[in-house]
Parts: sequence; C-alpha cells; structure tokens
Amino acid sequence: MKEQTRCRWANPKNPLYVRYHDEEWGVPVHDDQKLFEMLILESFQAGLSWECILNKREAFRSAFDDFDPEKVCGYGEEKLETLEQNPGIVRNKLKLRATVNNARIFRSIQQEWGSFDRYLWHWTQGNTIYETGKVSSELSDAVSRDLKCRGMKFVGTVIIYSYLQAVGVINSHEETCFCSPANRAKL
Repeated sequence: MKEQTRCRWANPKNPLYVRYHDEEWGVPVHDDQKLFEMLILESFQAGLSWECILNKREAFRSAFDDFDPEKVCGYGEEKLETLEQNPGIVRNKLKLRATVNNARIFRSIQQEWGSFDRYLWHWTQGNTIYETGKVSSELSDAVSRDLKCRGMKFVGTVIIYSYLQAVGVINSHEETCFCSPANRAKL
C-alpha cells in the first residue's frame, strides 16, 4: 500500500504526530472541553515545538483533570505547586498560572455567548477558512486582541493562529497532503 502524502511538518517517525495530523489537525471542533484543551496546549507550546507538547498530552490531561474548565477554574496555590513538580508536563510557572486565569475567562466567555464554540466560530460565521503558508492573519490578530482584552495570557496572534488551525477554524493542510480539502473531496 502506498504511503499517504502528508504535510511536511508531520514527523512520519512519531505515530502520535501522524495520528494528530491525519485525524485532528484542521478538523472542525465544536466541543467546549476539547476547545479548552487545545487552547491550553497551544498556550504551553509558546517557545516549544508542538511535537513536544503532543508527546506530553496524556500527562497534561491527567494533570489538568481532562481539561475540565470548571475544575481548572478552581485550582489554588496547592494545586499549582503540585503542577510545578509534575515532570510529565511543561512546568513553566507563568504558563501554569495563566492556565487557571484563562480557564476563568473561558468560563466567562461561555456564560456570555452560551458556549465557547459560539464565540470562536462567530469570527468566521461558522465557516472554515482554507489558507496555507501563514503563521498569523487578520483573523488571528482579531481573536488574539479580543482574548487579551478579556485578560487571557499566552494568546498572541501566532499562538491563536496555530490554535485556529488545530480546531479547524483554519484548514492549512498543504495542497499535496491527502487531508487538504481538494484531496479529501476526491476520496
């Protein structure tokens, strides 16, 4: 059987990365808990590689109560100190504290909009944008600016662009990739 052509960044030697590329990246997400998970993981990626974060994903899930935003909102100093000692995750104090802060703002957005999904997808009227070769855009600038105004941390335009790709608001699969919209239509 012929090997599928994937985006150049998908390390073929890492099964987690291949599965993430093939099954998750660029696929529209509408579940708030999954949207929260990806927002937090993307914020931890700042200054690191996505592959590093992906390899630690299960440890992150365990450490952050399966990314239940309500539980994360309730984290206090004792929990933060426990997280700072967890060798399975990225133990950056600023990012750990930002996670609790961001969970609270995530919850306030849910309360305002009815769900984080509604908030996020309103930026594109529910449509996925297809574009490649970018690390930021007017869309990621606008979402980043709004989240920062609400008080979120580690949500710069490059992180938000990556997040929008991860949750399918933006589909950036390369034209030659079997996951690109044109190639998916042929399947």
